Amino acid sequence: MSKKIYKYVGPGVVDLVLSGGGAVFKCSKPEDFNDPYELFLTVDFSVEPEALACYQEIVGNIPQLPTTCFSKSPSVIPMWAHYAQNVTGFVVEVDEERLKEHFPESSFNDVAYMDAPGTGLTEMLYRAHVIGKPRYVYMLQGGAFYAAYFTKASCWSYEAERRMVVSEKEIRASGGLLLLDVPGECITAIIAGARAGVDLIEKLKGLSDLIGCDFFKMEIGRTTVAPFFKDSDGASYVFDGAGLAEDSNSCDTCGEPISKGGDQCSWCQITEQHQTSAAIGNPYRMLNRIGRLDAYVDSMDAITKRHSRREE
Repeated sequence: MSKKIYKYVGPGVVDLVLSGGGAVFKCSKPEDFNDPYELFLTVDFSVEPEALACYQEIVGNIPQLPTTCFSKSPSVIPMWAHYAQNVTGFVVEVDEERLKEHFPESSFNDVAYMDAPGTGLTEMLYRAHVIGKPRYVYMLQGGAFYAAYFTKASCWSYEAERRMVVSEKEIRASGGLLLLDVPGECITAIIAGARAGVDLIEKLKGLSDLIGCDFFKMEIGRTTVAPFFKDSDGASYVFDGAGLAEDSNSCDTCGEPISKGGDQCSWCQITEQHQTSAAIGNPYRMLNRIGRLDAYVDSMDAITKRHSRREE
């Protein structure tokens, strides 16, 4: 299976991002990245001023190349929350190999997450500064460029980010934006969010037909924190690390994948008899019937507060 990468998108820009011919992705330059500390992860900037001046002379300002960002997974809940507006938007699944064929001058790599620059580039800076051989200058420049584009603070690691650094010749400028026109054959699926509106879902289904790609809807299950996905026929899929794969064992009622054998998940196995037994065994119902529930809760709250004060 070829590698898939994922672009999370808010619902309000569907007409700007998708069309029957493919997708349009916005690119940014490093100076506009959402993490202002990314360029701090090249060398240790607390080195001696003479070495820092050497760095400034050799590296200067990092080249500002258009970059568009993807995630390696469509199952990252914070990404759905932040970039797809609380699961109301959608995700575009892209085949990276096809993307490379259409944009051969672009480079791809995973983002490495760290909280401090590695020692390698700082050591290379001292070699360039003290020894001054051209090969050290060359390696310092290359390493600084890589670190600037493909490292990020570890607090962002949930994004599972993969970046595409695009050649200036492969983008177009429009209204102050840098845009990457992605052909439809690079798009393998469109995934609607679990809270996407009916109109958006219908629009995304129609666009998937025009593009000729799969359509899925994200589903939030009740047994795990990982979402699952349903296709237009109601079959259940899970993300297997490389792409969406049909699940071999899912609940016959709700479709949620289940890890153990059986036809239904535990939730869908609940019967009226189970609910009746749970209600009979609930002591709060008994306290409420005799008018003692509020007093009991108040007394327990008072005990909890006393214990909390002792632990402070």
